[in-house]
Amino acid sequence: MTPKNKNTDVEDDGDIYDKLEKSFKKRGLGRGLNALFEDEEGVYPQTGGEGHTPGAQRRAISIAQIEPGAYQPRTIFNDERISELADSMKEHGVLQPLLVRQKPNSDHMYEIVAGERRWRAAQKAGIHEIPVIIRSFTDKETLEIGLIENLQRENLNPLDEARALEQLMNEFSYTQKETAESIGKSRPYVANMVRLTSLPKEVQKYLESGELSTGHARALVTAKDPVSLAKQIVNSGLSVRDTEKLSSQGRPSRSKKKPVFQKGVNTLALEKSVSDKLGLNFTIDMKDASAGKVTITFRNLDQLDDVVHRLTKIPH
Repeated sequence: MTPKNKNTDVEDDGDIYDKLEKSFKKRGLGRGLNALFEDEEGVYPQTGGEGHTPGAQRRAISIAQIEPGAYQPRTIFNDERISELADSMKEHGVLQPLLVRQKPNSDHMYEIVAGERRWRAAQKAGIHEIPVIIRSFTDKETLEIGLIENLQRENLNPLDEARALEQLMNEFSYTQKETAESIGKSRPYVANMVRLTSLPKEVQKYLESGELSTGHARALVTAKDPVSLAKQIVNSGLSVRDTEKLSSQGRPSRSKKKPVFQKGVNTLALEKSVSDKLGLNFTIDMKDASAGKVTITFRNLDQLDDVVHRLTKIPH
């Protein structure tokens, strides 16, 4: 993956568009991403110019004439990343144009097909005009381009990704295999992700906020009580492996395993007696009926020296 360039407003776009181009060609859509942007070399000038292929217009338009796309799968935008991009734009300008289409029944309004992050950052940077490439797309093409572009990006919310994959299959009658090929993933990956949309709304909120990982969410799909288990994961910090075990067994989770051998009165009395004599905290932990460990806790090197002297009887 091409690393993020902090000096431009392009975040991994070259690599993303390469993937999209291969995806579009593989599925026989009749054009690649280069054709969509009307620039074979992948360099997108800020404004229009001579020599571009008919069917696309490059120009700078007022940012007030642009609206978010109706088929944008991303519902959560990282404010910190948007601010970083805005700071870059203040210094360097908007280096890559947005891909837009004209809104139906409107002569001066445009809808974003790709590039909403740049649009949001440009607004934050106080930029009044922004470069765009205007193309005519059907609703189906707009949806597909928006979904695939976002799915190829990093850090797309797992639930947004799941919904987008489901939408690809529902809107275009894609099979799981075709969907997987379009985003460069395996068929089982697609199947597991789509199942996340079946989780209860309360669990989905944890997933959207980042309190649950994708691995946790996948395990919760088959849980008897996913809401309760999700709350225990968040509160107790359960690992994915622990979640999978609890989900398959259908047992309530425990934040910590209780020791098999509980300390009796005699053990507690012995701990207190030794602690008093040492002047340090002394504990006994049994693994089974005949084995375990003792722990002596010290707070500084003087206490350590003292306990070593007592145990070894080495004179000062």
